[in-house]
Amino acid sequence: MERRTFSRYSWIDFAFSVVGVCTFLFDWGSDLWLAREFYCRGELFWFGVLVSLMVLSSVVVQVFSWFWFRYDRELPGFGEQAAGTGGVLFGDRVKLFRLLHVLQLGFLCRHISAIRQGFRVWWRKEEGSEYAVYLTHDLSMLRLIETFCESAPQLVLMIYVMLSANKARTVQFVSVAASTTSIAWMVVDYHRSLRAFLPDKAEQRWGSSLVYFLWNLLLIGPRVAALALFSSVLPGFIALHFLLLWPALALWAWRQRTHFMDSAGGERLYRATVGLIWYFSWFNVAEGRTLGRSLIYHSFISVDVAVLLATWWRYRDPAQTAAYGLALLVALPLTYLLGLLLKALYYCCFHPKLLGPLDRDPGPPADLPDSDAAFRAFTVQDEAPDSRLLNQRMARHAAHFYSGGRAEAPPS
Repeated sequence: MERRTFSRYSWIDFAFSVVGVCTFLFDWGSDLWLAREFYCRGELFWFGVLVSLMVLSSVVVQVFSWFWFRYDRELPGFGEQAAGTGGVLFGDRVKLFRLLHVLQLGFLCRHISAIRQGFRVWWRKEEGSEYAVYLTHDLSMLRLIETFCESAPQLVLMIYVMLSANKARTVQFVSVAASTTSIAWMVVDYHRSLRAFLPDKAEQRWGSSLVYFLWNLLLIGPRVAALALFSSVLPGFIALHFLLLWPALALWAWRQRTHFMDSAGGERLYRATVGLIWYFSWFNVAEGRTLGRSLIYHSFISVDVAVLLATWWRYRDPAQTAAYGLALLVALPLTYLLGLLLKALYYCCFHPKLLGPLDRDPGPPADLPDSDAAFRAFTVQDEAPDSRLLNQRMARHAAHFYSGGRAEAPPS
C-alpha cells in the first residue's frame, strides 16, 4: 500500500521561508541599531555584551549549518540530486560554502536557497518538492537555535536596560512584546516542522497551534522577565546564575544520550546548545516517556523563578519600583502557572491525536497515539530518490520528540 512518507511543499512552507529571512534581517538590523544606541550613549559594557551575544549566536548557528552541509555531502547521491533541483545556491563548491560560513553568511544563504527552491516548486510547479521540504526543516531547527542563543538573552538585556533606567519609550515596549512573541512562534514553527515527519499522525491544525503558541508564550515570558528583574538588582550575579545552571542542564542532556548529530564533536555541541535552550524553555531530545522529565524540568524552573523573584523583591529599590513592583511579583508567577495549566489543557483537549486526522493520502484509518509512533514509515519508500532526500537528523529527532518509549531507531 502506498504510504505518505513526508509532507509535500506548500505555499505555507514558502511563506514561512520568506518570513524567516525577513525576520532574520530585521533581527540583525535591530541588533545593530541597539548596539549603536549603547555605543553612542557611552555604555561600552552593554555594547560589548550585546555584540558578544550576536557573535556567539552567529558562530553557533554557522557551525551547525556547516556540520549539516558536511553530513549531507556524504549521503549517497545527495549532491547530484540537490544540484539537479537547483536547491543548493552554490552547488557543491565546498570552499566557497566554507568561506561563506566563516564570513557568517551560511545561515542567510540557506534562507535564500530555500526561497529559491520553494519558488521553483510552488510557483513554477517544477520538480524538487522533497528537497524544498528538506531545506525548510533544517531552517526550522537553525532558527530555533538562533532564537535561544541570541533573541532570548537579548530580550533579557532589553528588559534590564528598561528597568535600570526606570523609563521606557513606547517603541521599547513594542520591541519587547514582539521579541517575546517571536520566540514563542519559533517554538511553534519547530514543533509543526517535526510533526511533518510522522505520517501516521494527525497534522497540527491552526487551533491546536494557537494553544501551543499561547502556553509557550505564557511560560517563556515570565522566565525571561524573572531573569531580567534579577539582573536589575544583582547584575554581576546573572552570569554566575547561568554558569551554575547551564553545565547542569547540558549534563542532563548528555545523560539522556542524545543522537542528533552524525559526529562526536557535533553531538557535544548539540548537547551544550540543548542546555542553553533549557535555560529558557523545555523541549524533548531523547526517546522514552517525557512526562517525568517534563515534570522535573518545570518543577525546577518554577523554583528557580521563585528564587529569582524573591531575590529581586529583597534587593529592589522600593521607591523606584513602587509603580509596578507588587504587580509583577503577583502577575509573573500566576502567568507561569497559567502557562502550565494551558499546557496540560493542550495535551488533554487540543493535542492533534485527539482531534483526528485530516483528509489526506491513503494511509492508516486513524491517528496513532504518540507512544506508538513508528519510524518504519520512512524506511519503506516507493521510489529510491525520496529516501535520499529524507532529512534523517530531523526525522530521528521527531521520533524521539514524540516517542513514548517504543519508538524505533532509524537506520544508520
